[in-house]
Amino acid sequence: MTQAADRAALLLASRLNFSYPGLDLFQDFSARITSGVTLVRGGDGRGKTTLLNLLGGFMPARDGVLELDGMRLDSDGEAYRRQVFFIDPRTEAYDQMLPAEVFAAMAERFPHFDHSLLPALTEGLSLTPHLEKKLFMLSTGSKRKVYLAAAFAAHATLTLLDDPYASLDRASINFVAATLDAHADDAQQAWVVAMYETPTAIRLAGTIDLGD
Repeated sequence: MTQAADRAALLLASRLNFSYPGLDLFQDFSARITSGVTLVRGGDGRGKTTLLNLLGGFMPARDGVLELDGMRLDSDGEAYRRQVFFIDPRTEAYDQMLPAEVFAAMAERFPHFDHSLLPALTEGLSLTPHLEKKLFMLSTGSKRKVYLAAAFAAHATLTLLDDPYASLDRASINFVAATLDAHADDAQQAWVVAMYETPTAIRLAGTIDLGD
């Protein structure tokens, strides 16, 4: 892992081990993730999405330690996960909700959720024409935009984004890149972004390269 040396770590992963049947995916995996934006880069099947789920405490590692802003996952998993924003972009859990209902649900979970950011976020992501539609009526890209807007407004300690450019139009990709880059100097939040290619428009605090 490469990273900026002068930042304090918000997330420490120590000697994580995780396997699928017939596949040892992570062996003694350790990482020190700071504030700002960290890239998880890797090819298909290299474990990018699995690693996000492990770091968020949503999938159990066989062993190892995760500590987020002083809170250990094995000591208080519920408190740990309350600090983490992660929505699997393939989920159908919010399909019967309007975007405003998704935002309200996230605001209940994240005490620093900033509703004042939503107009600019929905406009920047070209979501404004779709705000009166339930998510099942939206395209894959528009659903992803709802989740991205929620992520940017949530102000979680750790935000995990799985392939945030997928299914987006070029203007929205540029907006997401600019919004993430604006968090590059954020001392209070860690953003972990899983992508196949290294984004050129985002200043990175670190990179976890899982290989091709």
